Amino acid sequence: MEYTTLNNGIKMPMLGYGVYQIPDAEECERCVLDAIEVGYRSIDTAQAYGNEEAVGKAIKKSGIPREEFFITTKVWISNAGYEKAKASIEESLEKLDMDYLDLLLIHQPFNDYYGTYRAMEEMYKEGGLRAIGVSNFYPDRFIDLSHFCEIQPMVNQVETHVFNQQKQAREIMKKYNTQIEAWGPFAEGKNDYFTNETLVEVGKKYGKSSAQTALRFLIQSGVVVIPKSTHKNRMEENFNIFDFTLDDEDMAKIAALDKSESSFFSHYDPDTVEMLTSLAR
Repeated sequence: MEYTTLNNGIKMPMLGYGVYQIPDAEECERCVLDAIEVGYRSIDTAQAYGNEEAVGKAIKKSGIPREEFFITTKVWISNAGYEKAKASIEESLEKLDMDYLDLLLIHQPFNDYYGTYRAMEEMYKEGGLRAIGVSNFYPDRFIDLSHFCEIQPMVNQVETHVFNQQKQAREIMKKYNTQIEAWGPFAEGKNDYFTNETLVEVGKKYGKSSAQTALRFLIQSGVVVIPKSTHKNRMEENFNIFDFTLDDEDMAKIAALDKSESSFFSHYDPDTVEMLTSLAR
């Protein structure tokens, strides 16, 4: 496993396992146990995923000491604001059956995220959170929060994959010493991701799949990745990306795939904002 060191000195695995869209408790528990058996120690969940309890149960069942894991969850829009955020964080800890979190993120840049962040800063100082950060904060809101918070976000989790490489956002995060983390590193298969000619061609050179090649590209670009799969063989494939290194020519070929646009939605789009904020009512 390769690691990045966050701006507070905490080490974070460059590869984790995400549990987005696995709401069924039994399936999620099984998937997390499979991921742990494969070797994953970083698990990414969220209040909105509805599977924090399943993640916690799987970690307990694994028999592996809690301190060997890096556990992330996120505060949802409906829990924004100082008091509601504090209560929701305690509820997340109860569901996960844990005394602390390795990383807590604000899930979306809507509602009173300043109040949410103050609650997170307070809990961070008390030792209940080893690291704090944000998710889906585009450069404008990220800069705004960075200027007016007390503790600089350690992570910003945003849509990042070969077709949306977040080059400008990464430069800004680098300036503020915040680690970028990718959600949707496979773009959920959009744009014929797994059969892309460049990824397939480069992958063959190293005896790797297009998926492994794409993940390796992101990691070598300094991006933390949390691919999700419900199939153990895919988890193993995604995990086996530390035994090769893309050369500069191949990195440049993949970098050229960047379209600099979302494969899903834009947080600048009013319809998207209305849709996301309506979920909090």
